[in-house]
Amino acid sequence: MPRALALMRAIIGPEESEHTAQRLLEEAMLAEVDPLLHAAFSLHLDVNKALERGAEHIGVTYFETIPVGSDLSVPLRTERLAEIHMVRVTTLDRDIAYTAPDFRGLMALKSLTEADPALTRRVCVVPAAAMRQYLAGVAAPDLIDSARQTLARNWPRAAASLELTFGVRMAFAASVVAIIAALVLTPYLAPAWVMPIWALIILLPALMRLAALLSPKAAPVVEKRIENDALPVYSVLVPLRDEADMVDQLCREFLKLDYPAHLLDIIFVVEQRSPETVAAVQRHLPKGRFSLVEVPHALPLTKPKALDFALPFCRGEFVVVFDAEDRPEPQQLRQIVGHFRRAPHLHCIQARLVIANGARGWLPALFAGEYAGLFSVFLPALGRWGAVIALGGTSNHFRLASLRAVGGWDAYNVTEDADLGVRLARRRLNCGTSSAVTYEDAPESLTIWMGQRRRWMKGWMQTFLVHNRQPRQLLKDLGLPRFLVFEIMVLGMILSPLLHTGFTLSCILALLLGRFEPFRLDLWSVSFLAVFAIGYGIAFSKQIAGLLRSGQKDILGWQLFLPIYWIAIAWATVRALIDLTMRPFHWIKTAHRPVSDMRPRQVPAE
Repeated sequence: MPRALALMRAIIGPEESEHTAQRLLEEAMLAEVDPLLHAAFSLHLDVNKALERGAEHIGVTYFETIPVGSDLSVPLRTERLAEIHMVRVTTLDRDIAYTAPDFRGLMALKSLTEADPALTRRVCVVPAAAMRQYLAGVAAPDLIDSARQTLARNWPRAAASLELTFGVRMAFAASVVAIIAALVLTPYLAPAWVMPIWALIILLPALMRLAALLSPKAAPVVEKRIENDALPVYSVLVPLRDEADMVDQLCREFLKLDYPAHLLDIIFVVEQRSPETVAAVQRHLPKGRFSLVEVPHALPLTKPKALDFALPFCRGEFVVVFDAEDRPEPQQLRQIVGHFRRAPHLHCIQARLVIANGARGWLPALFAGEYAGLFSVFLPALGRWGAVIALGGTSNHFRLASLRAVGGWDAYNVTEDADLGVRLARRRLNCGTSSAVTYEDAPESLTIWMGQRRRWMKGWMQTFLVHNRQPRQLLKDLGLPRFLVFEIMVLGMILSPLLHTGFTLSCILALLLGRFEPFRLDLWSVSFLAVFAIGYGIAFSKQIAGLLRSGQKDILGWQLFLPIYWIAIAWATVRALIDLTMRPFHWIKTAHRPVSDMRPRQVPAE
């Protein structure tokens, strides 16, 4: 104990008392946490400075980074990078061991150098962030190869890079055009008795959403707060590209998380070709709360490739992905841990995404309504049914072992989480939803919205195509009910906007040709009215119910413009279909900006 106390006194600095050192050491031992981090976080010390003091105390050199040009002495196992705390390298023809120790590591190093003083010339201490950055650099070729090829090697029939051949893409585009043309022209070419069948086909996605709307909500769960000593390490991946302005906001939000700092493994995953973003993250590294993994420039230039590159560095039992604009509620991680503990059959939990800027115009308001209907109505129902959940692009919480078991993300799919939800379902690894909230901002510019929606629509097309290349195997993997729900859901996402626009034009044409008379109850007119009333009625009801559940009553009126919004989605779908044929793996980057109003909102629990 005297040796540990002496080290603690050195770490906290001469301005702190021996009593403080004793208290911090005892607190850390009782909580079974690293005393070095506990002291730094408790006293708001620079973690790197605290580590430097510890190294000085034991007589070992401290470096902020592992020098460039240091050659690794032994090969790395990339799948175990999170467990590496020491490397032996050759620096200027000298064999040096660089170590990123915790408090106990410093104590062990002290004993070793006392037994062999010559070790002080062959061992250097570096921060954990420096160790991770060095490992990412030396293992970069293998990590890039793994990010691009792991899924293709282990599950080739689920890999977009192998399944989306040019012929497949062209055939799909032609099929979409043919289906839309057939459904739009049916009222003019087919006999009248076909009209009810036509109406039913068009309304299938809407009827599934009606079932979700009428589905009883899950009984509220009285959540017991999980104490700190029962919480696991939680990894947080934050992929960024050209987002320097968002880093300060993200760090502020993460510091609000109600989760022990020493159990948070927050990794900013930044493209090297974004030097301003790299620099912005580096300014926060001395706090010891965050680390940085730089992703080398390599095709495909996608978010999932970057996530796969960083996955071997995760050391948590659970892992979550947050995007640049995300503001998770402080209790989210603790809530999700409790949810996983109560539901051991779940392997992924989707948090609820709520749009915070819905009152800033017609476009954010309609986007907010869309999100409310999806995350407060539709996805929770899919979770209760045990159906396939096409995950949202952020706030997905995974069991790390399960995520690795299905091959991580598909580096070539531009809606990577929707695809991942399908792969989890095919391996019978269930997904669920949570009422825990993450706030986001909707695009306020139609140009930015259009680019984002084109990418989403293309990604859903990719997901549908990849998993339907072997429909019998997909049916076998999912079972008939989940197979049908998946087909209706994803096809509905792709075709519904086009059908809406085609239906609108068809109604106008029918009126002009006298084929549609709203007040004459023949089969044609009844079918048109049924599609209009049921389709629009369900869509409005779902979004209004979602907005009421998420406490956004102030933007209900904007939902009357939903038909116009769908026309915009239809145009995005057309452009996405062109993108799929010409640039299948191109990632359209969505620009973000910090929010000025950071006041917390109250969202009703489900």
